[in-house]
Amino acid sequence: MQSHHSPAARLRALLTQGDDCLVMPCCFDAMSARLIEQAGFPLSFMSGFAVAAARAALPDTGLLSVTEMLDQGRAICAAVSIPVIGDGDTGHGNPANVQRTVQDYARAGFAGIMLEDQVAPKRCGHTGVKEVVERAEALRRIRAAVAARADGADLVIVARTDARSALAGRLGPRRALAEAIWRLRACADLGAEVLFLEAPADTAEMARCAAEVPGLRMVNMLEGGLTPVLAPAELAALGYRLAAYPLTLLACAVHAMQRALADLAAGRTPAAQLDFAELRRLVGFDAYDDLLARFADPPAGSGTGSQAVTSTPDP
Repeated sequence: MQSHHSPAARLRALLTQGDDCLVMPCCFDAMSARLIEQAGFPLSFMSGFAVAAARAALPDTGLLSVTEMLDQGRAICAAVSIPVIGDGDTGHGNPANVQRTVQDYARAGFAGIMLEDQVAPKRCGHTGVKEVVERAEALRRIRAAVAARADGADLVIVARTDARSALAGRLGPRRALAEAIWRLRACADLGAEVLFLEAPADTAEMARCAAEVPGLRMVNMLEGGLTPVLAPAELAALGYRLAAYPLTLLACAVHAMQRALADLAAGRTPAAQLDFAELRRLVGFDAYDDLLARFADPPAGSGTGSQAVTSTPDP
């Protein structure tokens, strides 16, 4: 039974309020998710690329297991109160695997799941995708996810297609884009709530997708990737509701760590770093100490401490 207070319900409410484009920074661990929430963003997305990099220093080429993604996701969802969409990759197998993936993501605390039509093992959509599954298999994944949702695994289903980039070499850009749009429209007909064309090549392709694909549309804003990075207002004018920034936080964090390491190697203490008191607060030391103080022994003679407990003889 779906709850009005579930993560998915809160995400649906957010997505249907207003018509601006929601900026969605992507997280990769509990700390990055908490920073996103504390910065005032209303939602986040667990990026598969960023998790593979942060958790295992591996490329986003399907090397992490669904168990590893779920373990990371549970920590992320537990650290924040904002809804989080999880990267479900290809669903990790046949329709039975897809359904179990959806069920496990719902139990982990996610508000939504993204499922894509790449051939497994998949790879980052901006690093040269070469293959997508046939139409029937792509739609089978979404049908399985929708059925799992109907059976109680309440998640917002994000349907992604990589057909534009994967098929351009064989079909040409225009026909590949037409195929991608067909797939998204079919996914919307099946019950996918958010539609996501990965790696459109220019603003004209972005505009065509928004004009021809119904429902809520998502776009990837990857700095240095294949798609132009536009301002949120421009994306909203095109018709996009969600803008994911998949690697912004990871790239900035890595850059900051490299600069700090260079300072240490040169014998300097890095100047650009968080104050220790703020770091303690951020990870929860203040809240931890406040909680312990609540359960500290009361002053002697208050009548509520251990001295007020008297033993009762055995009968």
